[in-house]
Amino acid sequence: MKNVFVKTSNYIRFQEGLAAVEGRGAQESSLLLVTGEAGYGKSETVDQWAVQVGASYLRAKTDWTPRYFLTELAENLKVDPSGRSKDVFARVSGYIGRNQTPIVIDEVDHCLRDNARVLEAARDLSDLTEVVIVLVGMEKVQAKISKHLQISSRIAHVVTFCPATIDDVVMTCSQKCEVKVARDLAMEIHRQSKGRMREIMNAIALVEREAQLNGLEEISLKNVVNRQLTLDWQSTGQRTLVNGGR
Repeated sequence: MKNVFVKTSNYIRFQEGLAAVEGRGAQESSLLLVTGEAGYGKSETVDQWAVQVGASYLRAKTDWTPRYFLTELAENLKVDPSGRSKDVFARVSGYIGRNQTPIVIDEVDHCLRDNARVLEAARDLSDLTEVVIVLVGMEKVQAKISKHLQISSRIAHVVTFCPATIDDVVMTCSQKCEVKVARDLAMEIHRQSKGRMREIMNAIALVEREAQLNGLEEISLKNVVNRQLTLDWQSTGQRTLVNGGR
């Protein structure tokens, strides 16, 4: 499989969200919230952006405290994490402010315990430095964050990741797969995966191997009839083609 990043419709929505935050009127409203169900490509999209712009990317832990968060952020930025919390905060905020380093907090759902104290620490950083902070969480996290007005009032935009479209799947097959994938097979991958990018990638890897094993330069639906393409994570069963996928 080719090592390229595909700019899907969710990626475009994410870029539009970033533009909205960067063009905000109130400078303290520097938070961007990214939500959506598992498997829609949130983490991969945001991670790709973080690498591109040099953002600090953190994955929240279930046992995070404000100090634990600051320590991980300091280590990520290669800033001295030792000493009192207020000293670490001063060093981290100074570095972020000078360099205008964006921050990504993935799995932000873990930051809501203890009255969202970790997010309050992140809000303090954004208020002081005015850098963009991207919060990434599951589909229900927006409602949970809305209970904390001091935080939700700083969110300038919300991006909701949706199931991949048929065009997204066709484009992903075209750009990622080492062999040509016919449109009828791309449509079947879309149907079985229900638009979950994680399953789409697994299906592409499978059909690519099938094509290479059989010496095919192009693979279509007829070549994989009754082959298992994706795993149904909800029922723990596998979806298969039926009657050629029709």
